[in-house]
This record gives sequence, structure tokens and C-alpha cells, in this order.
Amino acid sequence: MKKFAMLSMLAVLFAAVPAMAQEGEHVEAAVEAVGAVVSNGGAFGAYFGAAIGAGLVAIGAAKGIGRIGGSAVESMARQPEASKDISGAMLLSAALIEGVSLFGVVVTLLIALK
Repeated sequence: MKKFAMLSMLAVLFAAVPAMAQEGEHVEAAVEAVGAVVSNGGAFGAYFGAAIGAGLVAIGAAKGIGRIGGSAVESMARQPEASKDISGAMLLSAALIEGVSLFGVVVTLLIALK
């Protein structure tokens, strides 16, 4: 079921990309039919893509940091004498993931503001 949900979500996103990339009178007609608000001369697709991208970056970073934290706590429970080394490596890895996710969000915002 989980695989079907992921595939259907990807199918919807891929189907929406050509519709968001159109220019001219077709865009105004489609926007009026949906009732969306378009600002900056049809930049709705860029804003929508940036929002989806920033959301995916945040979800990926949260999942990665959660796995790091869970694995580190499990490792500390198995070997309490190595907890100082494990916690240091965990914090370093979490900081690197946060840096990459911040970069991803900045890139998506720059795309939206272009």
C-alpha cells in the first residue's frame, strides 16, 4: 500500500509539471478554471515547485537526523563506554545534514524569487 501511495503521488507531480510550465493564454484559462492566484506574470509553477522542493528537503533532513539519533542511542545502549565518541559523531553528522538541508531550502527559495 505504501508503494502504491508513493507511485501515485509521483504520477500526480509528474503530470502537473507540463501544466505548470505552459505560457500564454492557456495559463490564464487554466488558472481561472482552477481559481488559483497567479502573481508575477505566471510564476505560479515556480512557487509551487519551490514549495514542494523545500518541503521534500525538510522531510529528508528530518528523516536523516531521526535515523542518526535513533542509531546513536541504540549504539550507546549497547556500548556505554563509547557513548562520548558516538555522541560526537552523531552531532557532527546532524550538523552536516542541517547544513545541506539549509542549502536546499535556500536554492528552492532562489528559484522561486528568480
